[in-house]
Amino acid sequence: MTERDGLTERFEAQRGQLRAVAYRMLGSLDDAEDAVQEAWLRLGRVDADGVDNLGGWLRTVVTRICLDVLRSRRSRREDLAEQQVLDQAFRAQESPPEDEALLTESVSRALLVVLDTLDPVERVAFVLHDMFAVPFKEIAPIVGRTPVTTKKLASRARHKLRGTPAVPAAELARHRQVVSAFLTAARAGDLTAILAVLAPDVVRRADPAAVPPGGAAEVRGARAVAEGTAALAHRSRLAELALVNGAVGVIVAPRGRLVCVLAFVIVDGRIAEYDVIADPARLRRLDLAVLD
Repeated sequence: MTERDGLTERFEAQRGQLRAVAYRMLGSLDDAEDAVQEAWLRLGRVDADGVDNLGGWLRTVVTRICLDVLRSRRSRREDLAEQQVLDQAFRAQESPPEDEALLTESVSRALLVVLDTLDPVERVAFVLHDMFAVPFKEIAPIVGRTPVTTKKLASRARHKLRGTPAVPAAELARHRQVVSAFLTAARAGDLTAILAVLAPDVVRRADPAAVPPGGAAEVRGARAVAEGTAALAHRSRLAELALVNGAVGVIVAPRGRLVCVLAFVIVDGRIAEYDVIADPARLRRLDLAVLD
């Protein structure tokens, strides 16, 4: 085996971990792969024999690459209006290879969406410490902070991810049961089960981008709303529960990219109305958090 072959083998032994770190940092499989590949190129420009802890060195390099990407994104923040419309986003979802599927399924879509709202250094501190148990003293040099300040960054990120419920815990739990039942029924296209959680005079309002061709922006009555929901079962499979403005809601985020949010009003244990929000300006104004 040549020296180069030995280095390649050592790098490949770290690839899975590096990609997992980069994916949680960037929320994109393609960007994560690019970051890992860039780390490999940088490894080729140093004396690897002089690196005591190759895994730690590579993780640091990948993290710094990801931090640069996150800062670049923030400085030239893409306008959500430039994203594909909702139907295009759903059609673009192809079944990834098995190893990619395992990676994407290991992180909830809701978490990726909320991570994307964090400041880059907050995201790095949280991901490395809370998700990969990296000590703050090792994270601090990467983000250019002291260990104490880095710990505060992770704490701030943790608080943002958890959000602040707008209702007491017991009421939040009841609302979660209702929305969860609605989502389960919607995924199955089960008309009877959908009707069971809707108020008789329920109203569903939707932004134009979320309405199928020829569909109505506003639908009234349990039967009409349930039938429309059941017809879109394939979309519901990409949805997850989340905290939306402090209340239990649903986000639709294929591969962690937010395209749609459902905000509910629940009265007496049933859904009295809900909004399907897909307008970029409205999405930006939402306060989203992960629902424990």
